[in-house]
Amino acid sequence: MTIAAVTITIDPYTILVWVVIGLVAGFLASKVMLGHGMGLFGDLAVGIIGAFAGGLIASALGVTINVPDHPIVSQIIMAFLGALVLLLLLRLVGVGRRGGRFMR
Repeated sequence: MTIAAVTITIDPYTILVWVVIGLVAGFLASKVMLGHGMGLFGDLAVGIIGAFAGGLIASALGVTINVPDHPIVSQIIMAFLGALVLLLLLRLVGVGRRGGRFMR
């Protein structure tokens, strides 16, 4: 049994790409699930955590998303799906309701 080593390069460009992908995915997912955005930092956090969760879920299920010649679009789609799952779980446990119609 061999375990392949994965090298991750973290430079300013990589971090910027993560932030942009997280922001886009978080914004889109919060619009779909909540009907409104969660603010800049909320959308960013949901998107980045969702991207991580989406990647883990996809690798566990053996699912790959590949848009030919557009790797960033593929990453945004995966992050969006992960962010949707994250927001669904947050709504199920009641995070972010803030006394809305469900709390009355």
